[in-house]
Amino acid sequence: MNLSRIALIGFGEVGQTLAEDLTGKAALSVWDIAFADPDSLPSQALAHHQIRAGRDAPDAVYEAELVISAVTADQDLVAAASVGAGLRQGAFFLDLNSCSPGQKAAAAQAVEAAGGRYVEAAVMSPIGPKRIASPMLLGGPHASAFVAAAEGLGFTRASAYSEVIGQAAATKLCRSVMIKGVEALLAESLLAARHYGVEQVVLDSLSDLLPLPDWNKTAQYMISRSLEHGTRRAEEMREAARTVEEAGIAGLMSRAIAERQDWAAGHKVALSDDLKAMLDTILASRAQ
Repeated sequence: MNLSRIALIGFGEVGQTLAEDLTGKAALSVWDIAFADPDSLPSQALAHHQIRAGRDAPDAVYEAELVISAVTADQDLVAAASVGAGLRQGAFFLDLNSCSPGQKAAAAQAVEAAGGRYVEAAVMSPIGPKRIASPMLLGGPHASAFVAAAEGLGFTRASAYSEVIGQAAATKLCRSVMIKGVEALLAESLLAARHYGVEQVVLDSLSDLLPLPDWNKTAQYMISRSLEHGTRRAEEMREAARTVEEAGIAGLMSRAIAERQDWAAGHKVALSDDLKAMLDTILASRAQ
């Protein structure tokens, strides 16, 4: 199938990045529920892109050979179901959203029932640096066919990972428990340590136990990621908790990490290249 017409569902950071990278390679259309508000960021972004805005989701995907879903995790199934009335028979539906294997399976069922070919995608890095060429694990029985059909679009690090829907999502979200968990632990540990004036001793002891080139730099980077992207990380961690719980394990740690990431989002003003200054700004906000 020639992927000459591509529809984006969701026009946030990921959707806009993909629109930029796909411009000139295919005719593009887009739908975002935020288009209902002309002052929303997705609505304002439309003016800067050569892309047709649909009247609704079915109109946006009409005749598209590829639909890419890049919405918030809680809207994953809603987005998959919303395109059914306009979905072309045999069209690929690439689901980039970070949600649990169970949610992916439900989205796949909705797309397949409408005649589409569902492909789950676990994006294994932030979208910013490598953009459309970010590493992606693709899942489902149509993953290999999508890789072949999408050649030339720029998905150069997308690879067919599993024919089983949900395994790609499980890989990413189980990994997220560790990565986002370390971010949350560092924030909580070092804020308390800074209060007591022992943060450098704590970091030095971490270097003895878990050798890294520079724990100060690592801590600054990881805490700053939470401050800048905490809301999105919290959404992902709620899906990670759902993933753990779908495996029959209580998601105690995952849900706590989601709370800490949500909390971090409220302290974005503290962002700094200096770890101690960042910690001090957060600590100072307690008195406000």
